[in-house]
Amino acid sequence: MLYIVIAMLVCLAVAGLVVAYVAYPHRGETMPAVPWLGEALGKAADAAPVIDEEEADLLRSRS
Repeated sequence: MLYIVIAMLVCLAVAGLVVAYVAYPHRGETMPAVPWLGEALGKAADAAPVIDEEEADLLRSRS
């Protein structure tokens, strides 16, 4: 039972971070209460790999 509760809390925390990212840094605004969290989420999003249009076309042609 404890594992289920811990897993649910982790899921809620991740969902909260996603909502916080979409609400502020994704739109280019600063987070009013915790600006350091917005900066951290922005840096993490910039570091994530992105598929270019050419790569997307290549992947579509292969399938």
